[in-house]
Amino acid sequence: MSLVIHTLKDKSIPYISSADFDLGHQEIRRELLKHIGQEYDSVVAADITGQESGSRKVDLALGDAYKGLKLGTRTATTVFLYSFSGGIERGSSLGEIKRSATTTGNPASAIAEALEQLKGRLFFLQHQSGKYYFTNQPNLNRILLTKMENVGDEEIEDLEKELWRKNISGKTLRVFPEEGTDIPDNMDLKLVLFKTRKQALMKQLLEMKGSTPRVYRNTLFFLAPLESERAGFYNLLKKAIAYRRIDSDKTLHLSDEQQKEIKTELKRIEESLNEALRRYYRLVFIPDKAGLKEKDLGIPTYGGSKKIDEEIYEKLRSDGEILERLSPLVIKERYLKNNPFVSTEQLYQSSGKTPGEMRVTDREVWEKGLAEGVKQGLFGLGDLENGQPVCRFFREDASIALSSNEIILREDLCLRKEKEEPAVYQEGVTGDKPPRVHEVTGKPQPVSPASPSTGRREVRLRFTLPKGKVSGIMGVMNLLQAHFDKLKIELLAEGGEISEQAYEDKVREAFRQLGIEINEEKR
Repeated sequence: MSLVIHTLKDKSIPYISSADFDLGHQEIRRELLKHIGQEYDSVVAADITGQESGSRKVDLALGDAYKGLKLGTRTATTVFLYSFSGGIERGSSLGEIKRSATTTGNPASAIAEALEQLKGRLFFLQHQSGKYYFTNQPNLNRILLTKMENVGDEEIEDLEKELWRKNISGKTLRVFPEEGTDIPDNMDLKLVLFKTRKQALMKQLLEMKGSTPRVYRNTLFFLAPLESERAGFYNLLKKAIAYRRIDSDKTLHLSDEQQKEIKTELKRIEESLNEALRRYYRLVFIPDKAGLKEKDLGIPTYGGSKKIDEEIYEKLRSDGEILERLSPLVIKERYLKNNPFVSTEQLYQSSGKTPGEMRVTDREVWEKGLAEGVKQGLFGLGDLENGQPVCRFFREDASIALSSNEIILREDLCLRKEKEEPAVYQEGVTGDKPPRVHEVTGKPQPVSPASPSTGRREVRLRFTLPKGKVSGIMGVMNLLQAHFDKLKIELLAEGGEISEQAYEDKVREAFRQLGIEINEEKR
């Protein structure tokens, strides 16, 4: 005690506690080692007094408010001196540590924070039954770090592959590794996994299948990791492997408390691996007209149970990158606005071949969308006869084949079956009874220019539309839009009912695919 008082005689402190023992002072340290054993010399150096000791690191980690107070070292010193009492129980409780290690200039809560950090950094600090103490045997933290240092790259890669097997359903997207040479060139939607962000290789896979050009380029998606998450992800994989080794190592003489802690930590880490994989792999690259566009999936939802490929599919579907249903109105506006007819096979094939085109989940989506449009009278279905388009079905059920000779035609070119009129290409605005001007050819005929304006700068119309006359006003709408920059429509539908599901799937989906923002009033 005289040595301790001698080292503190010039310091202005109100009292002396166990935290004031300077274990870095050689004489004090030698005197202690006489009673507890020389084997603790390395313990003191490694955990308390050494330049790279955990206590020194905690001193700096507590923040500027506590800089210079050495709260990490004071806390560790207190625990060390409490570790060698002559009683049955050894160690100190949190309350005892707070009373000894705190000073008049800082709150006791800072000691609790320092102790928590010491538990993760010191190699010989033990914690059992609410008591903290030092021994000359390494604690679980030291054992864990040693095991982690011996984890090889191959083991990490195996664990990552194990995680991917658990997190891929294969129900929505076909998944392939980046090094795969057998990524098929077909209409199936595919996801390629990349371990690093290699956009040059992505473009190469997009353009080529081996040595031959890739045809169906619009069916590939690429998933890459976020580099800022790399260190944390692979450290977690190492820790998981290390805990598995400790749990199965029968040569370690662990106490019941330590064995319980190992199993608890291993379970916690195993449960967090799937979320860590999703947090790390989160950048999706999508083929676009300009190349590849990037989409960040964001932070995973806590407790989410979806597989990664399913979550990516849902994200792409909600963003309109993948369509489970095609609105007939969208088909009409996109493909028949400037063409009198178009091949159904060409429509289907272009959705897989042309980057940025509408992607569908399968062939049936096109079949249903086209059949629905024919039945609604938005366009007709026919074929080419001697190179000329002939309308076969209009406003009736039709079976879609998606063949090269099968076409859809604009509504104004279609025969009204009940009158058996030949298909014509009409100039000007479509009316209720379109006049025959000339037979349909493969290319649109020139349209007569509109009459000069008589001075009307605004058109306001309010009318009730009779059933079956929707197609009749489309020509008027097109005419007005050609003369005015803004065409504003207020639509009120009443006297009937539509289910919420049908409204969501058909009405809202159609506007979304057209890129039209609606302000709706639900009634």
